[in-house]
Amino acid sequence: MAVPQRRTSKTRRDKRRTHFKLAVPGMIKCDQCGELKLAHRVCKVCGTYKSREIIKQ
Repeated sequence: MAVPQRRTSKTRRDKRRTHFKLAVPGMIKCDQCGELKLAHRVCKVCGTYKSREIIKQ
C-alpha cells in the first residue's frame, strides 16, 4: 500500500476541500401562481409546467 512521504499541510488539505460543498438548488418563480419551485419540475401548488396544466386541480 502506498504511504505518503510527507504530511499534507493544512493549507493544501483545506484548498482541496473547498470544492466539496453543497450547491443551492435552482429555484425559479412559477409563471402561473408566483410560488418558488425547482427548475424543470411541475409546480406543486398549481400543477402547471411550461404554462400548461399537467395536474388537474
